[in-house]
Amino acid sequence: MLLRDRWILFWATGCGTGKIPVAPGTFGSLIGLFLAWCVSGWHAGLLAALTLAFSGLAVWLAHEAERIMDTKDPGAIVIDEVAGMLVACLGLSLTPAAAVILFFLFRLFDILKPFPVGWLDRHLTGGIGIVADDLAAGILANLIYRAGSWLAALY
Repeated sequence: MLLRDRWILFWATGCGTGKIPVAPGTFGSLIGLFLAWCVSGWHAGLLAALTLAFSGLAVWLAHEAERIMDTKDPGAIVIDEVAGMLVACLGLSLTPAAAVILFFLFRLFDILKPFPVGWLDRHLTGGIGIVADDLAAGILANLIYRAGSWLAALY
């Protein structure tokens, strides 16, 4: 295997965590949460640019890893969960409680795949198909968290 392919697989599998035999997506999500935590103090515009750039890189890495592994949407690819968690946390004050809630919301939507998450998962292929449903799950988690915070502030 070429060194280039090894590097692609290393990053696409979340530094190898995607190879964990039990719940690799959960471990990929934890990496995403850790990354979001590390950059949570950055300016909102810079966070948005980072999230957009990372999501684009995730699409490319997922596409290439799928080709290298010669399997449609292999479970070992977890870069999509990392990108999805970045989206889930985008623009929010990442307190410990918020981090836990966002993590569970994201995993819930990633697993249950409500509309539009499931639709994207079924209708898109390649790198964009691998990543798009996780980005949608991240958007849903972010919006539900914001709605819950708004409602909590009313009482």
